[in-house]
Amino acid sequence: MNVFHSKQFQKELDDFIDMALHEDVGERDHTSFACIPAREKAEGRLLVKTDGIIAGIEVAQRIFKKLDKKITVDAFVKDGDEVSKGDIAFMVDGNARMLHTAERLVLNVMQRMSGIATTAHHLTQLCEGTKAKILDTRKTTPGMRLLEKWAVNIGGATNHRWGLYDMILIKDNHIHCSGGIENAIKNARDYLKKEKRKLDIEIEVGNFDELNEVLQMGGIQMILLDNFSPSGISKAVKIINGKYKTEASGGITEDNLRKYALAGVDFISVGALTHSVKSLDLSLKIYPLE
Repeated sequence: MNVFHSKQFQKELDDFIDMALHEDVGERDHTSFACIPAREKAEGRLLVKTDGIIAGIEVAQRIFKKLDKKITVDAFVKDGDEVSKGDIAFMVDGNARMLHTAERLVLNVMQRMSGIATTAHHLTQLCEGTKAKILDTRKTTPGMRLLEKWAVNIGGATNHRWGLYDMILIKDNHIHCSGGIENAIKNARDYLKKEKRKLDIEIEVGNFDELNEVLQMGGIQMILLDNFSPSGISKAVKIINGKYKTEASGGITEDNLRKYALAGVDFISVGALTHSVKSLDLSLKIYPLE
């Protein structure tokens, strides 16, 4: 089942919307209640002001419905569609007060998600013709991880682990505190056996000596090649020879991404995908219905 259609995800999405509305609205949107008559009807248009990939349509619909079930949304595009400057993504109509109350939250969510989806789409295109897939990371905005990872998926990239709970990723700090690579892998395998859990183990290496040590030890499913050059990645991939999945990370930018993809790695993780993307410029204009 697609995680984004699961009951658990839908519950977490509802919880997020409740939290976000509480944060922004509090007891009431006093400005809208003060300025706009209670029964005033209005129409809103979500205007696209920059080319990109749209994301967050489904979330926007949920936000409007959470405030007023009578609000109707007529979407002209769906999540993942390419949009151009001047496009109208959707029209919404209903109680004017509620449309104004929803406006900023809808924009905050959709601009952020669309920016991530646009970047994910662009980076994925740069890897076209190679086997490399773009991965996201845990470098997400606290409280918004489910939306940001959803946007990554909408943009065509791949979600890595969701948190600390769904796989074991042994990084340099874990290795140092375990007393070395051999101890770290052994401890992880013993832990999983004791806890009767089936989780993949990935381990980070920063040079070829560490890589060879991991290969001698075995017992893992994936190797993270950290801060290797593209030529180093190519050499490492040949040494690993398909025995384990490979991930490249560190020092990877838009300019050198394709070189890493061409080096034969399975995955390329890009923290900037969620921690420093530029939001897509969108505007929600609301007009009274005559």
